[in-house]
Amino acid sequence: MSPRSTHLTVEKLRAGYPGHLAVDGVDLSVPAGDVVAIVGPNGCGKSTLLRTVARLHQPESGAVRVGDEDVWRLRPRDAARRIALLPQSPQAPEAITVAGLVRYGRHPHQGLFRQWSRDDEDAVAEALEATGTAGLADHRLDHLSGGQRQRCWLAMVLAQRTPIVLLDEPTSALDLGHAVEVLALVREVASAGRTVVMVLHDLASAARYADTLVAMNAGEVAARGPAGEVLTSDLVRTLYGVDADILSAPGDGSPVVVPHATPS
Repeated sequence: MSPRSTHLTVEKLRAGYPGHLAVDGVDLSVPAGDVVAIVGPNGCGKSTLLRTVARLHQPESGAVRVGDEDVWRLRPRDAARRIALLPQSPQAPEAITVAGLVRYGRHPHQGLFRQWSRDDEDAVAEALEATGTAGLADHRLDHLSGGQRQRCWLAMVLAQRTPIVLLDEPTSALDLGHAVEVLALVREVASAGRTVVMVLHDLASAARYADTLVAMNAGEVAARGPAGEVLTSDLVRTLYGVDADILSAPGDGSPVVVPHATPS
């Protein structure tokens, strides 16, 4: 059974740490089946925003809704059936197999009176198949390449069967080939009806694979919309302090950022 498609709404969200407001009044509305890429400089609040949406960081104010439900008013287990997060550097138990890892995605569906079921088995099998990792099910995770491991982590998230999937820099440790493979998989996840919000550093990848670009700066949303409309030289200068040309990629015309050479 696939997760019920629904939308994600973030309203006036504020979150931070002692002496530092990392997310300052952020609003987002993400339709079901869309991919949103959040971009911006280090320290702008991207990861804190994702952690707050995923109920891992307590907000100071604001709301996070999946459909009509405020996730911060739900029990943690119920929230975990609606939103799944893959963090930047996930950790797995030593010597765990791929199948063992993916089964962790079913944890929110377990309980005192609800033990492992055929539905859980089906969810694991579907996730392995969707990520192309079924043939690796009996392999140890720590024996795989970086690209293979990332697909296995994505399988765990998919097995959770949440309508909302959050990915924090899912390509940060991958080479170009594996990064393209993972981002293509993200598009497939969205085409199946799930809502995906991911943090990316690579502007070209964000522009090519996301329906909407959300640029953050100093905890606030500096721009949002289709990449072809919002990704400008002025925005790049505001976010990163560099001058750049915005070119169109051959084929699909997606924006490509080409920084100017640093003057000698």
